[in-house]
Amino acid sequence: MKKLLITGVCGFIGFSFANYLLKNNKNVKILGLDNLNNYYSPKLKNQRLNILKKNKKFVFKKIDISDEKSINKIFRKNKFDLIIHLAAQAGVRYSIDNPDVYLNSNILGTFNVIKIANKIKVKHLIIGSSSSVYG
Repeated sequence: MKKLLITGVCGFIGFSFANYLLKNNKNVKILGLDNLNNYYSPKLKNQRLNILKKNKKFVFKKIDISDEKSINKIFRKNKFDLIIHLAAQAGVRYSIDNPDVYLNSNILGTFNVIKIANKIKVKHLIIGSSSSVYG
């Protein structure tokens, strides 16, 4: 059984990917992380989460990836075969008024995931992005 970590699991891409894997791959267990912030509808995120939680091969932890201590704890307790990093603060316009939010999530959070993945020598790390990187 492959053990996967998916960050940003309540976002559109994270949810869609996790849901697809859970439905189509019997040899996978997923630990999903998300901070459940309110940039997008919390109701929608919770609806997505409730769909994923119906599968016994899915476990969820509400964690902000910029919190290195919490991320380290997850990695110490789990041996992942694959990390799929999809968590990020979205919205280019929002970044103009809230640059600290972007710095913490998109830069510090991604750095934490990469640093810890390297430390535990995970075999595969996939980092996703969005069209927002193109401005």
